Amino acid sequence: MRLGSTVVDGKEMTYTRGFTMSEYTPFVKHFPSNPDNEVVYGDMMTDYMNREDVREALHIPSYLQPFQMCSNIIRYNLQEEASVWIYPILKAAGIRALFYSGDTDGAVPIYGSLQWIKELNWKTLSPWTQWKTDGQVSGYIEKMEGLDLVTVKGVGHMAPQWARKQMQSVFLGWIHDEL
Repeated sequence: MRLGSTVVDGKEMTYTRGFTMSEYTPFVKHFPSNPDNEVVYGDMMTDYMNREDVREALHIPSYLQPFQMCSNIIRYNLQEEASVWIYPILKAAGIRALFYSGDTDGAVPIYGSLQWIKELNWKTLSPWTQWKTDGQVSGYIEKMEGLDLVTVKGVGHMAPQWARKQMQSVFLGWIHDEL
């Protein structure tokens, strides 16, 4: 891995400069890879986020570890209800949510998202409809009370990273209620 370093409050801290696809998605072992030739994603962003002036501007305390795209420091706790509990609260406050999912996401498959969204039992306002970017189908959208579910064609867990133009299209369309 590529290590970078930064000095915060006079103390040197190291971090991983971005990730290759095989590092970022180690569960995809069946694809041939050559780590020496893989593109590194996020190296410039991690360097920028770890600059002392940027950390200061974002009010990041000096005792926190450097920014990395992923971390093996965080210990995740699984909870059965996940984040489903927040959606009724948002709906009650009049806040619409946009939930998107890459249709090839192996980490959070669309099937699981469809299950918990179905369990909300919210009225469908507009059934599954194609949405397009530059005349090409980019996925599907279903509008419900309080929530719009968007699928993004041909991408996985990191839809905004791998389908930037399409995601910009869907966000702008959603904001202007054009989808």
